[in-house]
Amino acid sequence: MRKMIKTRLFRTLGLFLAALCGAALLTAASKPAPPAAKVNWNTVVARTPLDSHLLGNPAAAVKLVEYISYTCPHCAHFEQESDAQLRIGFISSGKGSIEVRSFVRDPVDLTVALLTHCGPPSKFFANHSTFLRHQMTWMAPLASLTDGQKARWSNNDFAARTRAIASDLGFYSLMEARGYGRPEIDRCLADKALAERLAQRTKEAGEKDFVNGTPSFLLDGVPLSGTYSWAALKPQIEARLR
Repeated sequence: MRKMIKTRLFRTLGLFLAALCGAALLTAASKPAPPAAKVNWNTVVARTPLDSHLLGNPAAAVKLVEYISYTCPHCAHFEQESDAQLRIGFISSGKGSIEVRSFVRDPVDLTVALLTHCGPPSKFFANHSTFLRHQMTWMAPLASLTDGQKARWSNNDFAARTRAIASDLGFYSLMEARGYGRPEIDRCLADKALAERLAQRTKEAGEKDFVNGTPSFLLDGVPLSGTYSWAALKPQIEARLR
């Protein structure tokens, strides 16, 4: 008799626990899944096979390509006018992406381009902005170069030439303020292979994308003729986003 009572007790307890587990599973299943974490597209940067850098959603519906020359005053002006507005109204929504391509016009331009590419892709856009926003400061010495400086800038040794340009125009200080050490800066300035690729990309830009001045733009792969400023570019972007 006791054994039968004990068996019934365990059976009842088992049914009760099973019912509790079933209720818990039903409650868990009825709860909505937590919302997916929102991506901060302003922090998503990738280096492309073209040695350019892409900011934002790689699958964005609207894709802007900028050809930039670091010795171009209009490029510096464009950066100051457009950067915040593009990040807030274009990049952050995930609907737009920006790809920056270097258009190398001269040895100084090339030296800056090597430094903007220095380090991981995540550092590119801050490097890029730093050189454009300080352009008037570092370009000022160009008007008063000495014969000795001009000679160093013509050195047949590639790394010696880029280091001389960087030293004379204050590039080391700009990069050190960004957290770079001198050995890393010198390694980037000695990257002749990248320099040759950037020169080739510049040639291809003129042939394939009809770039003959900077800044120049492609919107969804289409060259924008006569568009060289934020005032001209902005309405075209807004029309694509609608």
